[in-house]
Amino acid sequence: MKAYHAKNIRNIAIAGHGGRGKTTLAEAMLHLAHASERLGRVADGNSMLDYDPEEKKRKITVSTAVAPLEWNGVKVNLIDTPGYFDFAGGVSEGMRAAECALIVLASGSGIDVGAEKAYKAAAKRGIAKMFAVTRCDAENTDFYKTFDALKAQYESKICPVVIAYYNGDKVACYIDLSSGKAFEYANGKAKEVPMPAGGRIGEMKDIFNEAVASADDGLMEKFFEGEAFTGEEIAMGLQKGVAKGDIYPVFACAGYNTDAVDLLLNGIASAAPNAAEYAGETVDGELIPCDENGPLAAICFKTIADPFVGKMSFFKVVSGKITADAPAYNARTGESERMGKIVTIHGSKQEDADAIVAGDIGVVTKLSGVSTGDTLCSPKKIIRLAKVDFPAPYLSMAVKVRKKGEEEKVSTGLNRLLEEDPTISFVTNNETREQILSGLGEQHLDVIVSKLKAKFGVEVDLTVPKVAYRETIRKKVEVQGRHKKQSGGHGQFGDVYIRFEPGEGEDLEFCEEIVGGCVPKQYFPAVEKGLRECVAKGIIAGYPMVGLKATLYFGSYHPVDSSEMAFKTAAAVAFRNGIPNAAPTILEPIGTLKAYMPDENLGDIMGDITKRRGKVLGMGPSDEPKIQELIAEVPLAEMGDFATVLRSVTAGRGSFSLEFARYEDAPANVAAKVIEAAKAAKEEEEE
Repeated sequence: MKAYHAKNIRNIAIAGHGGRGKTTLAEAMLHLAHASERLGRVADGNSMLDYDPEEKKRKITVSTAVAPLEWNGVKVNLIDTPGYFDFAGGVSEGMRAAECALIVLASGSGIDVGAEKAYKAAAKRGIAKMFAVTRCDAENTDFYKTFDALKAQYESKICPVVIAYYNGDKVACYIDLSSGKAFEYANGKAKEVPMPAGGRIGEMKDIFNEAVASADDGLMEKFFEGEAFTGEEIAMGLQKGVAKGDIYPVFACAGYNTDAVDLLLNGIASAAPNAAEYAGETVDGELIPCDENGPLAAICFKTIADPFVGKMSFFKVVSGKITADAPAYNARTGESERMGKIVTIHGSKQEDADAIVAGDIGVVTKLSGVSTGDTLCSPKKIIRLAKVDFPAPYLSMAVKVRKKGEEEKVSTGLNRLLEEDPTISFVTNNETREQILSGLGEQHLDVIVSKLKAKFGVEVDLTVPKVAYRETIRKKVEVQGRHKKQSGGHGQFGDVYIRFEPGEGEDLEFCEEIVGGCVPKQYFPAVEKGLRECVAKGIIAGYPMVGLKATLYFGSYHPVDSSEMAFKTAAAVAFRNGIPNAAPTILEPIGTLKAYMPDENLGDIMGDITKRRGKVLGMGPSDEPKIQELIAEVPLAEMGDFATVLRSVTAGRGSFSLEFARYEDAPANVAAKVIEAAKAAKEEEEE
C-alpha cells in the first residue's frame, strides 16, 4: 500500500452491539476495496478481522483488529471493535485511535445498549459519529423503524444520507441523497436506476437538506430561500457538520451481500474527518498538530503478544513519524526505544512499511519496554498523550491450577496476557493464599482461561474467591499463661497474667501494668511478640484477630530458667486459654456499593441488594440522564455474582463500584458456615 498524507487518511472505529453485523460489514468494505481476496464470513471462520482462535471458536469478536483499505484516493483504517460487553476494552482501544466512530445497528431494531455505549464512548473522546443500518435485505426488517429510533434520540443531528426504498417488504433500491441517485444491487454489483417516487423519499430529502444546511450559515440562508444545494455545497456541509458533531450521517446497507456498502465507503471517504485536521491533540493546554514534519508524538493503543512475531505494539502517530532508524523516547520509562520492524496490519497479515507517518496507524514489533498507553516522543520535546481509557475489571475469581506446582506458570502466563489486555487484573491475596483473576465478565474470564491453556499450556479452574473474614472478642477476661519445662541443665520458665478486652482498630493494642518488677522489662517485647504471632490466626476459624487489647499486669520469673522464648511461649498459652472465654466472634467485611441503573430497574436492584443482606443508604438521579444512583452497604461475601445480575437486569446499562468500608459482626448462621468451611479446609490440608 502506498504512503498517504494525513489529509487523505480516515481512521474509523466500527462499534455497536454484539451480533449486529459489524465485522460482516467491515469484511464487505475490505472486499469491495480489493483489500481482501475473498469476502470473509464470521460463521465460516475465514474472516480477515476475526482471526484469533478464540474468535473463530466463538464466532464473535473478542479483540480489536485493524485493516486498511483504499477508496477514492483515500486510505481508510478500519478498526473493528468487539460488541460484547465482556470485551469492552477493545472499544476503548478503537476509540483512542480514531477520529470517527461508525456505529452499526441492525435494520428493524431500535437503539440497543451496545450502540448507546459506543455513542457515549465516542462522545467522551470528542470524535465524530456516523451510523450504518445494516441487514436491510433481511426478511421482516424495516430500515425506517431504526431510523425513527435514531431521530427520536438524536433529533436534528440525524442526517439520512443513504436510505432504503421498499417495494412491498423488500428493498428495491438504495437512494443516495447526497448525489441524488438510486441504485439497485444484484450479486454485489450496483446498477443506477431512475429515482423512484413516493414512500418517505420526500420526507427524507427534507431532513437531509435541513441537516446539511445546519452546518453553515450560508447554506442555512439558501435553505430558507428554497434554493437547491450544489454537489460541492452538500459535500462541504456534510464534512463541516460531521467534523463539528452537528451531523450524524445515517447509511442504509446490507453487509452480508455488500449492497450499498460502496455508498457507505463513498460517505466515509468524503465526509469523515481527515487526520490532518482532526488527529492533532491538546496536551497541557498546547495543541500538538498532526504534522509529519513536527516532533514525534505517538500513542501505543494496543499490544499483542504474537507467538511467532513476538510483541506487537500498535501506534497511532499524532505528530512526526516513526521510522526504523530513529530511536524514540518513552515518556513513561524515560528510556530511549530502538525501533523494531515496522509493519502495516491487515487483520492477521502483515506488510512491511518504511514508516508510520502523522495521522496513520501501524505496528512496531519487539518493543519490549513499551506498554499499552505509552507515549513515544522526541527527547527534545517530551510529552504524554492521553492514555487509553479502559474500563476497570469488576468480576473476580480465584484461579486454581489443575496440576500442583504450576502456580508460577499461571502467574507468568497471566502477566503476559495482561500486556495484551489491560482490563485484566491479576493479584495474589497473601491472606487467603489465592491467585485472583479479575475481568469484565464471565465470558471474558473464560477466554482468558482458554488463552492460558493454548499459549502457555496451563489448565486452571475458576472458583469463587475466599472472603477475608476477621475474628474479635466481645468480653473482658483475665488469664494466666505459665510455661515451665525442665529437661536437664537450664530449664524454661515464664509466667504471665494478661487481661484481654475489646480494643480499637485492627492492630493489637499491647499494654503493661507491671509493678514491683515481677516480670522484668526485658521480657515485655517477648510477651508482645508471642501475642502478635497468635492474633495472626484466630481460634475460631483461623482468621486474623482485630480489635483486641492485651494488658500484661502480673507474672513471675526465674533468675536462671527464664528467657525471651519462655515468656513468648507463656503469652501464647495465655492467649489459647483466655480467648475462648472472651466471647470470640466472626467479623465479616462490609463494602460501600454505588450502583447505577436506568430508572425502571431501580426497584429490581433494590430488591436484589436486600436479598444480599444489604442496607440501602440513599438513592437519586445521577449525573447521567435517566440513570439512578443507589448507595448501599453490603456484606462482600454476598456480592460474588452481583456484576452478572446487574448486567442481566439492566441489559448491560448498569455499572457499579464497591469499596471496603469496615468489619462488623457476622450473623450467627453466617458465622457457623464460616467456621464449618474453615474446619473442612483444615481437614483437607491435613489429608
